[in-house]
Amino acid sequence: MSALGAREAAVVEETAEPDGGVLGRAYRALSVGIVSVVLLIAFEATAVGTAMPVAARELDGVALYAFAFSGYFTTSLFGMVLAGQWADRRGPLGPLTTGIGAFAAGLVISGTAQAMWVFILGRAVQGLGGGLVIVALYVVVGRAYPERLRPAIMAGFAAGWIVPTIVGPLASGAVTEHLGWRWVFLGIPVLVVFPLALALPQIRRRASGPVGEEPAPGAGPDSSGRRRIRLALGISLGAGLLQYAAQDPRLLSLLPLLAGAALLVPAVLGLLPRGTCRAARGLPSVVLLRGLSAGSFVAAESFVPLMLVTQRGLSPTLAGFSLAASGGTWALGSWVQSRPRLAPYRERLMTLGMVLVAAAIATAPSVLVHSVPVWILAVAWGFGCFGMGLVVSSTSVLLLRLSAPAEAGANSAALQISDALSNVLLLAATGTAFAALGGGSTVTTTATVSHPAAFAAVFLPMAAVALVGAWVTRRVQAGEATTPSGTT
Repeated sequence: MSALGAREAAVVEETAEPDGGVLGRAYRALSVGIVSVVLLIAFEATAVGTAMPVAARELDGVALYAFAFSGYFTTSLFGMVLAGQWADRRGPLGPLTTGIGAFAAGLVISGTAQAMWVFILGRAVQGLGGGLVIVALYVVVGRAYPERLRPAIMAGFAAGWIVPTIVGPLASGAVTEHLGWRWVFLGIPVLVVFPLALALPQIRRRASGPVGEEPAPGAGPDSSGRRRIRLALGISLGAGLLQYAAQDPRLLSLLPLLAGAALLVPAVLGLLPRGTCRAARGLPSVVLLRGLSAGSFVAAESFVPLMLVTQRGLSPTLAGFSLAASGGTWALGSWVQSRPRLAPYRERLMTLGMVLVAAAIATAPSVLVHSVPVWILAVAWGFGCFGMGLVVSSTSVLLLRLSAPAEAGANSAALQISDALSNVLLLAATGTAFAALGGGSTVTTTATVSHPAAFAAVFLPMAAVALVGAWVTRRVQAGEATTPSGTT
């Protein structure tokens, strides 16, 4: 890596370029378009969760409720790998438009479903589209923006979550109550026209087409692609089996657990960069860090509202509001990492971010003591989200910096796989520990009460995982040669 002074000089020189920032005339339409796509995905993610319980009840499918989430996740993993292959060979325009179309079609299928299995099918189609879109957007950023502007557009992606995080659940609740849950699903597809009209002409001009590199001598043009698609099917099916086993912890669940692990392990080793599991320097550590940060934070955050409702007696609305500032502080952290003057200190910012995440997660169970005010958790979570903003956007920036043009799609897919897979694995682990230590074990006439130790068993291990992530931040600088995904 270049010396500190050289990097600072490069930043100054790049800043003087005449094309302006991400909202300058050269990039304005593209930036607004792709951030609007992220905004719609974020709104869907926050709004659909509010409407989902009502939909499952009306479709008489509460018993299949979990599959509405796992169906989305399973197909999104496959979509991520497919998008990486597609974008590297032909450019990101195809997977992006196909993904947005599938995302909208899945919403329509779920919104018009008359049976729960059709609803789950719609969620699966939507997940495939979501996986295609997120990886294609990363490839667009890598191709269309110079390196100096990538931190800023990643900050724009983070900012796209602010309004949906605050408004999404409230708007979804109002629509569900007054118009019906179906309109939460059917209203979003109409909104995709605006970002497509803005972004697609710019993507076609700046980022379409292959990068022009030929396959290695002796290798068939599609042999590597076919192998990665097979691995993608393995990781999707394996993740689905693991989720099923975690939801029904019986002796018979060992069979899907073992089958899922047998499919998942070789697929992960084949799709992530070599050295990811041992935190090799450079790209492998960047991919690993994304998984450790996202997995530990999401697994912990999933239990915060439940803890506040069952242990402190807050209403679901108040429990949700306690985390309302998180979207803003996350975006603030992402904005901080995008400042050109701080670029030479990116690794230190990431270390600080993971320490803040670990501290926030470790602070959460303190509200189990009733003398501790609930606002302590809200403040701590705000700092934790600031740390996540520093880390998540920085991993995206570093991944594009460390990826050759012909590997940007595959490596972006690896980053998203690490993110999504760590979420499901750590959620499954914490859910099992929560249930084993008395989570929801005591039923009263008005509520289900969880033992405080069950919550401690969730938060403290996840804080430890975040601390491991803080150590990994010291290894994101390239030191040893890295190998593209598929050769772990």
